[in-house]
Amino acid sequence: MSVGTLCNREVAVTGANTTIAEAARLMRRRHVGDLVILAEDEERRPVGLVTDRDLVLEILAEGVDPESITVADVMTRSLETIDEDADFWDALHHMRRHGIRRLPVVNAAGGLEGILTLDDALELVSEALSDLVGLISRESEQEKESRPIR
Repeated sequence: MSVGTLCNREVAVTGANTTIAEAARLMRRRHVGDLVILAEDEERRPVGLVTDRDLVLEILAEGVDPESITVADVMTRSLETIDEDADFWDALHHMRRHGIRRLPVVNAAGGLEGILTLDDALELVSEALSDLVGLISRESEQEKESRPIR
């Protein structure tokens, strides 16, 4: 199945000039742990990512004024993305290979379409495993029904 059909399409986004304080408020309002930073162009190209962990380690722990610095100063710039037509398992392999928990999903023009997070992936894999367990249980029940003990 393609990552484009499975990804979360409600992505919290902002621009590079957003202050850290506003970014934190946006994360809180949206109940998310990350913001995708978009280029200021028509394509909505992701150019960076900032996480709640970035805010804690780079700003709070260092005593930096969150009103005086922007997300551009702390965002991940070497952003990994994946095409929306890529296979889900390829996306997981990509995440593992690069050691990332969040993977923006882009269209052919490089525009943001969604995001696949480790949490999302775990939920999808868990559902698939649950379906397999259900299949095994149902198979056993059907066998008992079709082959009663005589």
